[in-house]
Amino acid sequence: MANATTTTMKAVQLQAPGGPEVLSLVDLPLPQPGPGAVRVKAHAIGAGGPDVLIRNGTYKWMPPMPAIPGNEMAGVVDAVGAGVSALRVGQRVLVSARELPQRGSCYAEYICVPESAPFVLPESIAFDDAVSLGNFQLALALLASNGNLPARSILVPGAAGGVATALVQVARERGLRVIGTASSDTKRAFALANGAHDVIDGDPRTLTEEVMRLTEGRGVDMAFDHIGGALFVACLRALAPFGMVVSYNIVSGPPSADVFDELRKLLGKSLAVRTFSIHTVDADIVQRRGLMESAIALMAAGKVRAPQATRFALADARRVHELLDSGGTLGKIVLQP
Repeated sequence: MANATTTTMKAVQLQAPGGPEVLSLVDLPLPQPGPGAVRVKAHAIGAGGPDVLIRNGTYKWMPPMPAIPGNEMAGVVDAVGAGVSALRVGQRVLVSARELPQRGSCYAEYICVPESAPFVLPESIAFDDAVSLGNFQLALALLASNGNLPARSILVPGAAGGVATALVQVARERGLRVIGTASSDTKRAFALANGAHDVIDGDPRTLTEEVMRLTEGRGVDMAFDHIGGALFVACLRALAPFGMVVSYNIVSGPPSADVFDELRKLLGKSLAVRTFSIHTVDADIVQRRGLMESAIALMAAGKVRAPQATRFALADARRVHELLDSGGTLGKIVLQP
């Protein structure tokens, strides 16, 4: 419970988009839960790619300015509003901005949300681990994006990344062979320790040949590309018959060749391409929350594990965003109030 004399809280806020320097630690009024709402005291706050997009103003689902970034917070309910019956003071919960009217708002010591928004956390899931659950929710959705057609193997470029780390674990738990890519020996070791069966170089010029070698010429059933450019085309060429490339970002820009032309060249394989966004289930509360509940159940049962957390103080948000911009982080970055 917040101290009775507390009237303010610390939060990280930006007045306008820009680089890490636009993030400021500020004092804001302590929010009070209204009817049907609860207040959550943060114990761990996740930091990741969507927060960078909010900070630099390129997120398609931007909150209004001034904005507080942050899409995941794990903590304890410390106050409830009138009429609340689903949650009680002292419960351990996860707040995901996917359940809120707008994205962001979690880089703060406290947050008020509708009582229907938080997910109750089992005691077996530590707060630092809980803020990785959104990636496992996304991984489950990605793996279902082929309509749950039978699959034996997948390709995960950038297998040491946040979403990729979750994808590797969920796929392996389902019995799929996982081939990842990595750009350094450190990232390769990280991906292998995380569960990838094989990790190869991510150079598009050699990727297809390496995948075919590892799969005895068959290819993979699904490839999950967040890079785009030449890598997307290499992933397409690395597919098995009836395979699918799922494009969930294009960090390096659109594919480097005409996609339909490539599909026609590979017509004998009957391949497919799907663009993907977790926002597709924004309006489907049953599917959206069901995916998260499944992720929580997998982690609680020890079938998947959160990557090791690197902890920073909330006041160090600028430094954290410098690290995120550099692209050199491994595991999950957690801000602590």
